[in-house]
Amino acid sequence: MPGLNRREGRHSMIQDLTEGESQRTLIKYTLPMFISVVFQQLYNMADSMIAGKFAGEDALAAVGASYPITMIFMAVAVGSNIGCSVVLSQLFGAKAYEKVRTAVTTILITGTVLSAVLTAAGLVTTPAMMHMIRTPENIFGDGALYLKIYIGGFVFLFLYNVTTGMFNSLGDSTTPLYFLIGSSLGNIVLDFVFVAVFSWGVAGVAWATFIAQGIACVLALVTFAKRLKGMACEGKPPLFSLVLLKKISLIAVPSILQQSFVSVGNIFIQGLVNSYGSGVIAGYSAAIRLNTFVITGFTTLGNGVSGFTAQNLGAGRRERIREGLGAGLKMAVLVAAPFTAVYFFFGRAMMQLFLEDTGSGALQTGMTFLRIVSPFYFLIAVKLVADGMLRGAERMRQFMAATFTDLILRVILAFVFSGFLQETGIWLSWPVGWIIATVMSWLFCRKMLGKKKA
Repeated sequence: MPGLNRREGRHSMIQDLTEGESQRTLIKYTLPMFISVVFQQLYNMADSMIAGKFAGEDALAAVGASYPITMIFMAVAVGSNIGCSVVLSQLFGAKAYEKVRTAVTTILITGTVLSAVLTAAGLVTTPAMMHMIRTPENIFGDGALYLKIYIGGFVFLFLYNVTTGMFNSLGDSTTPLYFLIGSSLGNIVLDFVFVAVFSWGVAGVAWATFIAQGIACVLALVTFAKRLKGMACEGKPPLFSLVLLKKISLIAVPSILQQSFVSVGNIFIQGLVNSYGSGVIAGYSAAIRLNTFVITGFTTLGNGVSGFTAQNLGAGRRERIREGLGAGLKMAVLVAAPFTAVYFFFGRAMMQLFLEDTGSGALQTGMTFLRIVSPFYFLIAVKLVADGMLRGAERMRQFMAATFTDLILRVILAFVFSGFLQETGIWLSWPVGWIIATVMSWLFCRKMLGKKKA
């Protein structure tokens, strides 16, 4: 029977998630993914910190103003990552190595074409998108410049995320970590050189990301190609399969839509925030980076549960799925506790990483946001881990229902609450959406697992 050759079995980091004690296996698999996202968010935060400290508050606001638009492009990459990872995990768990190789080439061909089309469309519509979110004139030029450079490197962003998902699907979450650490450190160094030394301002922040992401993408693709050669098959698998593309799309498209709807919702919220001026924009920009740091960590834990669920589902080891969910929830609570404490009690110190107290209100805006949302990190952690299990088990309708409920409520309530509480009302919409969506996701999980008690 075709399988992994001996050399690959000894030297690769491929991990079978269907064997071993569930909690230990999940921790070993998820920990490198979590460390990866820490480095990823560190360099995202470095963009904002270096822009705010060396190019000024308006530069930070310009980077922040385009943030929800960049998240739409990121949504496509992350959603594709999820779809690829779930399907490949199931195929790998079932030891269907020929289909794994065909699925990989199908993903890369489709992804290259898709990312090229989106890049062209994004470059053409950049000014219209910046006007749509009501970007103030004093930061419009810098915001549009940052967005164009970011979109120009989208093909690297897309293929890197997809390749990371493919590594994870084979149980190898360590190799992407190495690329992420190198990319993150390189990005921070380039940020400092381009902005603090060369005084390129917002353009320097964008080019640093472009270059670091491009190098990481090329190295990841080359490494994965070598890894794939170690997966022995009988005959030469086809390069493209419409059947596998459809299967991948059934997971990827809902995931992309979910991520995109969240980004579209954030655009509405960003437009509302932008109406309060550059001081509030700068404070929100810094605080949302800190918030995203935590939420992305929870999402990564959910992705670990998703891969664990998919491999065990493919192998017919259904009893391990409940064990994986329990282990994921324990890790999520452990992650939530320190961030809740730090953001709630030391919000000023965290905001001062990005901003000086200039009297514009930016510092206070960010502190207020953090104090309102951070006590609810325990809830959103439960939701995102539960969502990971639903995705891994291909329960996409339930997953999307809970996510869209959260999004729609947050957008509607942001406009309602801001009518009488100003910008503070926008921040209050987060906890309400999280509470209701968490209840929905947990109920869906209970039903799937057949549990009588929560």
